[in-house]
Amino acid sequence: MVIFSTLTQITRRRLAFAALIIVLIIVAGAIGFRQSEHFTVLDSLYIATQTVTTVGYGDLAPKTVEGRIFAIILMLMGVGTVLYALTVLAQAVIQSEIVEAFDKRRKLKEMEKLNGHFIVCGAGRVGRRIIKDLMRQNLPHVVIERDERRIASIERAGPHFIIGDATSEENLLAAGVTRARGLASCLADDAANVYVVLTARGLNENLHIVARAVEEQAETTLIRAGASRVVAPTIIGSQSMARALLRPAIADFMDSIVAETLDLVFEEVAIDDNSPYVDKRLRETNLLSELSLIVVAIRRKNGELTFHPNGDSLIEEGDLLIVIGKAESVKSLIHTNDQ
Repeated sequence: MVIFSTLTQITRRRLAFAALIIVLIIVAGAIGFRQSEHFTVLDSLYIATQTVTTVGYGDLAPKTVEGRIFAIILMLMGVGTVLYALTVLAQAVIQSEIVEAFDKRRKLKEMEKLNGHFIVCGAGRVGRRIIKDLMRQNLPHVVIERDERRIASIERAGPHFIIGDATSEENLLAAGVTRARGLASCLADDAANVYVVLTARGLNENLHIVARAVEEQAETTLIRAGASRVVAPTIIGSQSMARALLRPAIADFMDSIVAETLDLVFEEVAIDDNSPYVDKRLRETNLLSELSLIVVAIRRKNGELTFHPNGDSLIEEGDLLIVIGKAESVKSLIHTNDQ
């Protein structure tokens, strides 16, 4: 499947043409032997196939002069066609191997140039959703997955991928973990996730690592291993179900934000020393007056979280603004902040 998926259209046509000619020659040969030697249909097909494939006549051979002349012509035509088909097939195999080798080398070169990208370890149900979100936002990322079938399902979408064990330090280095912005460990085993977190944290102290906890008790271990944030899908799922049961209006609103059906997005904006918002109070900015953005919280440099800050709250260098509003307004905020 891998070989034929990399064949050019011309090569595929040549192979199909050669296969068709071989079948036609065998059928024509069977008809010829049927007429000249009066063999049965099965014997005619049998001896025609023997002739074309140059196996020889061990138990059944043409006896008449006409049959032998016809066999000579069929041998010459059949051998030539089979050799042509084998040549095209060999060319296709070699070509596909070369193309695959160059493609792998090209992708490795592209991965070496990545900087500030994301790494997704595991392309299961959780991992595929993260990959889909990264692709939707056109964010560079590398996927590490050992199951080739899972890779095949996302390969056409275009992400960089490494087929191998995500717990391997070699694979993490190949994915550019030392230059990455963030890593998501989505493996189905808590022990494997702990190993990925330990290895990644040892290779990059500043890496933002989000790890999946299959069991609730694994959360503490993953935090100690170096995870920046731990997410337990089972807990989040149960909380979402409880919210949908007890507070359906709030659940609908939260689901609408996640699905972006309301054109509302959450975003976090980092304030550095060059930001036009630094050392300004919220009421002095254009966040509410022009952009109609709601500042949900401010996370200070020391980690302190100020929820629903008022207009007198001072924006300082190193703060992280957590805002909610229309996507276009959020883009304007990010653009202004980066100037």
